[in-house]
Amino acid sequence: MTKRVIPVVDLSQFTEGDAAARKAFVAELGKAFHEIGFVGVTNHGIPKSLIDNFYEASHQFFALETAVKEKYEIPGMAGQRGYTSFGKEHAKQSKVADLKEFFQLGQEVADGHPEKAAYPDNVHVEEVPEFTNLGISLYRAFEKAGGALLRAIAIHLDLGENYFDDKIEEGNSILRAIHYPPITQEPASAIRAEQHEDINLITLLVGASAGGLQLLNKEGEWLPITPGENEIVINVGDMLQRLTNNYLKSTTHRVVNPPREEWHLPRLSIPFFLHPKSDMDLSCLDRCVTADNPLQYEPITAGEYLDERLREIGLKK
Repeated sequence: MTKRVIPVVDLSQFTEGDAAARKAFVAELGKAFHEIGFVGVTNHGIPKSLIDNFYEASHQFFALETAVKEKYEIPGMAGQRGYTSFGKEHAKQSKVADLKEFFQLGQEVADGHPEKAAYPDNVHVEEVPEFTNLGISLYRAFEKAGGALLRAIAIHLDLGENYFDDKIEEGNSILRAIHYPPITQEPASAIRAEQHEDINLITLLVGASAGGLQLLNKEGEWLPITPGENEIVINVGDMLQRLTNNYLKSTTHRVVNPPREEWHLPRLSIPFFLHPKSDMDLSCLDRCVTADNPLQYEPITAGEYLDERLREIGLKK
């Protein structure tokens, strides 16, 4: 039995509980973020069947021939829709590409919507017709769970429960299916995903098909993250760190290569990067700037910050 590294909270305590249960949930969530930066969440409302079906469709997509997958790689899109081939993305401090390929789905709005130009259509895969539609359904379920978590975070920050609601409604979130293929030769120096922090407000991750995810704790130790059955894993991203002037810290994490005897096993994981609308102001909250914690960041919008980071990780030229 692997020892649990991250605490676990029950989201239904917040979404369906009485005032005392909600208060306890907010306290537990805040404590987890301050102490270790990651938390497992049960009773999150995302149907297991939907997760399983999207995993299966993702397996089918990544099993396609490379030339077929590359039809879905859209030039000039910085990977924000469709396929990104193996070896394109690297951590911002690294020059070595991660050992992965991925497919991204984003926000959808109706034709004629004022933000339509900001949200390109999602890419549909002829060979696996259910893949994109399942992904969009999973995206909506993640938006709902993420919205509830951000309401708890807003209470923790004393901002009022609904602080984030209008900022994330029709926000620029991304659902990413990541495939780490079998490792066929000794990697020069690359690991499946080099240490990094996420760009967004919070990340919601449904269980990966194999281990390897690790977080860096405050003592500088790398610890394995092994979620339980039907649990999603949540971590703070850089946008929330900026907004709170480092009061809530973005946690460094990575995906290490498996032991050599498991090199033949691929790994699939499905993170949901919860982003606000691009015009959200990420200027540090006044309440988070104090004599002990002076202002750490220049004002920036979420869209400007995303653009800067996509260039740093090699997706945008």
